[in-house]
Formats: sequence, C-alpha cells, structure tokens
Amino acid sequence: MSSNASPSRPSGAAALGCGCVALVALLGVVVLLFVGLAWGSAGSTDYPRVAPEEMADRAFERSQEAYDVLGFTRTVRPGVEKVGVSTENTFDSGFCYDGGLLGMDDRTVDGAYTMSHAWALDHVPASQAVPGLRRLHERLRDEGWEVTSYREGTNGQDWSLFVRRDGGDERMSFTWFPDRGYFMGGASVPCAYDPAWEEGDVGPAGDYLRPPVFGPA
Repeated sequence: MSSNASPSRPSGAAALGCGCVALVALLGVVVLLFVGLAWGSAGSTDYPRVAPEEMADRAFERSQEAYDVLGFTRTVRPGVEKVGVSTENTFDSGFCYDGGLLGMDDRTVDGAYTMSHAWALDHVPASQAVPGLRRLHERLRDEGWEVTSYREGTNGQDWSLFVRRDGGDERMSFTWFPDRGYFMGGASVPCAYDPAWEEGDVGPAGDYLRPPVFGPA
C-alpha cells in the first residue's frame, strides 16, 4: 500500500521569521519613501539673494524677447486702465511658499518673493497674431523651453501658448482672443531672497516697482 503524506507546513518559528522579514522590508520601503520626500523638498527654499529690481528686469527681458519674435512694433506705457480690455504693461510680485519636509505645508518664506511681468495689446488682427504665435512656438521649443500647452484655435476659438523651464520655476504664457483682437503675454521668474528684507516687513518684495515703456528691444 502506498501512503499519502500530507504536505509539510512551515513551523511557527519559520512563519514568524517570514513575517519579520516582510515587516522589515515594508519598513525599509517606508524609510526610503520618507528619505526621498525629504530629499525632494530639501533645498526647495535655497533661493539666491537678488534685489527685486534685478528679477523684475529679467522678467521684463523675457517678455521683450518674446515680443520681438511675435513681430509686434507698438510701444505700451506702464500701467493698465482696464484689465482684459486696454493695453497693459505691469509688474507683479508674490510670495514664495515652503512645502515643508513632506511638501504638505503651505507657509510663506520670510524675505522670499517672485516677480512677473504682464503685457497686453488691443486691436491685434489674425494676420499678426497667428504667424507670430506659430513662430514663437517654434522658437521657444528650439531654445529648450518645455511647451506645456499649445492650441491653435479654430472657428473663432482662442489661441494659446504656455511654456516653462528649470522645472517650472520660469514660465511664460500667451493668449490671443480672436473675437476681440486682444493679445495677452506674461513672464515669471524664479523665487529669490530680497537682500534688503528685514524682520517685520509686510508684503512681498518688489510690489512697488513699475516697468519702463514696453516695446521692441
């Protein structure tokens, strides 16, 4: 007669050992994840110390370079009378934020700021906007900018181009509204520390700046 031996089962000690190994592996993954998150957030506020005037000039130059590629020749005085309707040429400053060790916080960084420049033209026909945007799209892509969105509007829809580089710290955007011939552009530059910032200062640095007359370089 042949005997049917039942399959052997691991002893309690062996099972416990397997469980410990799995637990150690899981803890290792958690530790690696934590270290990775900490590493990713480390240096997130390691901004250079640069005066707001210099960063504003950098944003203005980015806009001006794009303006030249678009082929516009008009000049725009500083300021804006009616947002979304009139011409515009303005600076804007904002706070920079620290996500914390795990990137889950939302705290402003003392003394840090970001600058941007916005411009707009009214009465822009398709004969200027369409070839200009196509030309700018190709130029920025060739220069290493990441095109995050590009749309050629059809049947009267808006045209738009959004680009970034340096991990998104530097951005530019352009939109043309065919129905009202309105063209908007803008450039923002990375965060920086204001060397003149002092404890107790209120508001982001550079909120007092006004751009020069905007136009072709």
